[in-house]
Amino acid sequence: MNRKLLKNIEYPILIAIILITILSVLIISSATHATSPEGSFRTARMQIVWFLAGLVAMLFMISIDYHTFAHWANVIYVVNVITLLLVIFTGEEGGGAQRWIDLGPFRLQPSEFAKLALAITLAKHLEKKKSLNTLQDLITVFAHMAAPMLLIAKQPDLGTSLVLVAMTFGVMFIAGLSYKLLASIIATGILSLPLLWKLLKPYQKDRILVFLNPYLDPLGKGYHVIQSKIAIGSGKLLGKGLYQGTQNQLDFLPVKHTDFIFAVLGEELGFIGGVILLGLYFMLLYYCLRVAFKARDLLGTYMVVGIVSMWAFQILINIGMNVGIMPVTGIPLPFMSYGGSSFIMN
Repeated sequence: MNRKLLKNIEYPILIAIILITILSVLIISSATHATSPEGSFRTARMQIVWFLAGLVAMLFMISIDYHTFAHWANVIYVVNVITLLLVIFTGEEGGGAQRWIDLGPFRLQPSEFAKLALAITLAKHLEKKKSLNTLQDLITVFAHMAAPMLLIAKQPDLGTSLVLVAMTFGVMFIAGLSYKLLASIIATGILSLPLLWKLLKPYQKDRILVFLNPYLDPLGKGYHVIQSKIAIGSGKLLGKGLYQGTQNQLDFLPVKHTDFIFAVLGEELGFIGGVILLGLYFMLLYYCLRVAFKARDLLGTYMVVGIVSMWAFQILINIGMNVGIMPVTGIPLPFMSYGGSSFIMN
């Protein structure tokens, strides 16, 4: 890699990611300690492995001009759709969903890489448009998003499919989406709510109802949110200390090294720990947006805004879910939640 590339790296972004990863490794170690004291360090070590693999992927990606990816946008789109189809027909099931492809040593989750693929292909698609003022303009953009989004929703993975929607709207907003069209979309969305409710699967409806009132099923579907709120509230200002959180160590918190990792952080590092993490996320998103608006063309701007929209939406939904202001989904917290596919993709 030449010196020019290293010189042009926005180092505050890298610093923010490294610091978030350090927090992630510490919290994952604590989160998995109660159920498997020896295995906890193994899980934490694997997160470090995913970080290093992601770092290698990052160095590879920045060594290639982003216009090269845009040149292959059609191929990337087709490969993305084919991979998502493979998940539906040959993928492995887990937790009531079919989201993984078994590659022997590890399982690949194509829906994670579908986000990156959409950031590239959508940027290329919108770069060619002079405006987003007509319904026809909007239909072509939504059609571009529809194939990967619907295939991911079919797995079923409503959370990740909504991430693709958030990315699309984020990029369209920067691309100059007409406010009249935006108002029309919002109105249509509100009017479509009864139909959308009918299309939801029973477990998805239950999640929304329990989100509105977790005590409808305190020992079942509402259990996750109730325990998460107890954990965060009990952490108070400074937290109980690593490996000292009672909700965490007594194993009241479910999926605490993935979906509810923020609750573990809140219990053991307190309000201060939560603020530090949010500050690091703000730093990450701020400097990414600086890169977006310093890009030499709209293609670069749209690509980065797509990624920023993805991260911002995931942060909002995951932390909101942990504090009980958003429905429970399987959306991971970027650079914090354990997972190889998501970490490498990020």
